[in-house]
Amino acid sequence: MSVYTTEIASDKIPSDNVIHQRLFSAYHLAKPFLKGNLLELGCGEGRGVELLAPLVDSYLGIDKIRAVIQNLEKKYPEHQFMSGVFPPFPFEDNSFDSIVTFQVIEHVKQDEQFVREIHRVLKPGGTALITTPNIKMTLSRNPWHEREYTAEGLTALCKKYFDQVEMKGVAGDDKVLEYHERNRASVQKIMRFDFLDLQYKLPARLLRIPYDILNRMNRNKLKEAKDELVKSIAIDNFSLMDQNDRNLDLFCVLTK
Repeated sequence: MSVYTTEIASDKIPSDNVIHQRLFSAYHLAKPFLKGNLLELGCGEGRGVELLAPLVDSYLGIDKIRAVIQNLEKKYPEHQFMSGVFPPFPFEDNSFDSIVTFQVIEHVKQDEQFVREIHRVLKPGGTALITTPNIKMTLSRNPWHEREYTAEGLTALCKKYFDQVEMKGVAGDDKVLEYHERNRASVQKIMRFDFLDLQYKLPARLLRIPYDILNRMNRNKLKEAKDELVKSIAIDNFSLMDQNDRNLDLFCVLTK
């Protein structure tokens, strides 16, 4: 089973390559922070299992789509997976040494409860990593997201429960930023037809199908126009940086 949409980028679709590498980069950047028993909240189809699991004592991934979890259980029988909607989390207090949740919090209605639950199940001295899009680099409303965050907003939310909050970001190099600016220009051409500003006025559920269709068309167009650029972008084109409004994603490091 595949759950790929433009929201869940695929490493198998050429026009998704830049987005896939951006999402995958978080797993590479997470490696120095991990230890002990690891929980991944929102593991999806297991983009990072093979990379992260060998670094820790145990890996447990949770996601809401049961069919995807069943596939992961077959593919990785040596690791643990479970399906469920969260928050809350079905775990005891102080259960995990490390927690990662990449590009998930923006989909969670109860984001404050989500952070509170991360704190509850993380062991003292443990580390949790949260990534989410930087709203200051967003090109249009994403109807799959409940909200997006500034670095200051996410920091304030996390400091309600964590004393130690370090805000960093996933940054792209010149090649990535060239793609981003080409994407911006292309999206602006599409958005000029939204002269009534409907993307912000209509309910999200009415926008999801047209958003996905237009997003796929746009990615295909960018690939056709600059195929070598799209194909050439890889993990090495992304890096972990200090907080900056030009970071593509927020990378929040929480220590209990």
